[in-house]
Amino acid sequence: MIARRILFTALASLWALGWQSPALAQATDYPTKPVRVLIGFPPGQATDTLGRAVAQKLQEAWGQQFYVDNKPGASGTIATQLAQQSAPDGYTLLVSSSGVLAVNPHLFTKLAYDPVKDFVPVAGIGIVPLVLLTHPQYPAKDVKELVAMAKARPGQINYASSGIGITNHLVMAMFLSASGTEMTHVPYKGGPPALTDLMGGQVQVMFETSVAALPHVKSGRLRALAVSSSERLAAAPDVPTVAEQGFPGFSGVPWITLMAPAGTPKPIVDKLHAEVVRMLQTPAMRETFTAQGVLPMVMTQPELAAFIRGEIAKWGKAVKDSGAKAE
Repeated sequence: MIARRILFTALASLWALGWQSPALAQATDYPTKPVRVLIGFPPGQATDTLGRAVAQKLQEAWGQQFYVDNKPGASGTIATQLAQQSAPDGYTLLVSSSGVLAVNPHLFTKLAYDPVKDFVPVAGIGIVPLVLLTHPQYPAKDVKELVAMAKARPGQINYASSGIGITNHLVMAMFLSASGTEMTHVPYKGGPPALTDLMGGQVQVMFETSVAALPHVKSGRLRALAVSSSERLAAAPDVPTVAEQGFPGFSGVPWITLMAPAGTPKPIVDKLHAEVVRMLQTPAMRETFTAQGVLPMVMTQPELAAFIRGEIAKWGKAVKDSGAKAE
């Protein structure tokens, strides 16, 4: 007992003198060098656009470089594996998405990472509804007309996606199932080339994230038929939801989040979480997100972890229903 009291007294003295545990001291000083932010998709896609916005704000807040390192390919798995294999010290982060964390576990027979065991959720970034798009000169002006055309010409309408098993492919599969129609899938290596061909008339329709789609809709290069969320977007209030146009309950929305390798010190994760949540609630960031049709994804860390587990189950069903398999 005497020895225990001596130990407690010594520890109390250390705290009184400002002593901190190594992990807490590390978090207090963090970051002391540049931080690598891995993104598994090319510039211009929603994950990249929102990830860069967060990295820039972290850099401004802490005066240390947060540099984006795009490693596209294999449905985001290349960047994810690099993050998984990185030292869990807070100096390698991953901006990830529903496709990488919730779809890939069902899409790939063998996956080199476990989204739950190999990563710790740091903070949600944004929920990104999809927009159903056509060329401005395409005859279909709304979902009802598109469905009628698809039923009259089964398999003759081509729809684009960012790749097999990517969320815009799966949401289109959900839409085809709900509408009882058949179209031909034309997968691309990313959203930008798919949008380019849609604007060029090589394909007739596609779902794409609001971040990538709305600038082309506002410029008149593309027409928006619907949004995939359960509510209309503030950035495009005149575009009705799919649910409003004859498919009650229809909803399919990707999301983007900040992750760290498992084992990253909790004080560092907590510090990152608090700063991302703070920035997402600033008027400037909310305005930026709203303009792009994005909903800030403000959650506690336990809420985010539970959300991801639930989404893994949800998107697993979508993969099964679509019949998608990794190439």
